[in-house]
Amino acid sequence: QVQLVESGGGLVQPGGSLRLSCAASGFAFSYSYMSWVRLAPGKGLKWVSEISGRGDTTDYADSVKGRFTISRDNTKNTLYLQMNSLKPEDTALYYCARGRGSTEDVDNLSRGQGTQVTVSS
Repeated sequence: QVQLVESGGGLVQPGGSLRLSCAASGFAFSYSYMSWVRLAPGKGLKWVSEISGRGDTTDYADSVKGRFTISRDNTKNTLYLQMNSLKPEDTALYYCARGRGSTEDVDNLSRGQGTQVTVSS
């Protein structure tokens, strides 16, 4: 079955950086669109970014465009999210998900347990 395991979260000061990773197994990773979605306190699950199976097409929510970079390594079945210039409003539980969060219902995407990112001074 689909297994997704996120890591790399933590506490960081505003303006800082973090790199999230997601180890995938149980499905054809290199043929799958992958997304990052996040759940902020008091808010619903929101799409953050997505990447095509070959990694040649990416897309970002306006709130993170220019600060976050999604990438993947299909030889390692691993998805990444490089987050720079972090803001307090980026504080959330971050999940990797199988599918295109920009066009599908994010609540119905298969996702892992999440990794917590807290941006605070």
